[in-house]
Amino acid sequence: MDNRPHRYAADRSASARKPIPRTIAIPRLDIVDVVRGLAIAGVVLFHLVWDLSFLRVIPLEIASHPLWLLFGRVLAGTFMVLVGVSLVLAAAGGFRQKAFMRRLAILIAAALAITLVTRVAFPQTFVYFGILHAIAVASVVGALVLRLRPSMIAALGIAASAVGFSWASPAFDPRWLAWTGFASSPPSSNDFVPVFPWVGLTLLGMAGTRLALARGWVQRARPLDGSLARSLVWLGRHSLSIYLIHQPVLLAVLIPLVWLAR
Repeated sequence: MDNRPHRYAADRSASARKPIPRTIAIPRLDIVDVVRGLAIAGVVLFHLVWDLSFLRVIPLEIASHPLWLLFGRVLAGTFMVLVGVSLVLAAAGGFRQKAFMRRLAILIAAALAITLVTRVAFPQTFVYFGILHAIAVASVVGALVLRLRPSMIAALGIAASAVGFSWASPAFDPRWLAWTGFASSPPSSNDFVPVFPWVGLTLLGMAGTRLALARGWVQRARPLDGSLARSLVWLGRHSLSIYLIHQPVLLAVLIPLVWLAR
């Protein structure tokens, strides 16, 4: 979601002990934006189906089918991995605190807006900790471990995922604790992405990107051609804006159409 070019680093094994490796200027990777573009397009499709079921245009069973819900979880996981990828790439030439804090403030403001709007629209299932909340927390966690060795970051990612999937307690069921991911029966929400196990994917994304830098894969990446690729790149670079406005736009179009059809 950051539209500026990145500065990447060659994290060679000979300099693995250095916290900030030698800097190499490389254009922003189109492939990262393409993956992000595919993910945000998937989110729009996922919510379109949800809206159609909510408006009783299609059976409710479609939007609640386990495979469709799994599709939504895959989309969330993709975004969490991309948080780690982007953190490493953006900080490879040196951690830019002002840029990080500005982006974090935008994420927090957007997450709070989602909570407030859904609290009014869906008081029983409002989004108290959704994907934007999770991305904000994961960004902070990622920044704190940015200087660790890739192997240590990967180990933390595996541990975070394992703990999140294997341990829960009723003591964490209230909303003010359920966001951790340790609730046995978390309150219902239209979008729930708790810190554990999802932050583990961000850490694994960071470790994988560090490996890609060390192997020189990032440096060999080239811009993608073709109208489809460029369209996906555009979607990826505007994913936060699309995420915030797509549901109001979908509902503004669908509700009058459904009303007229009936």
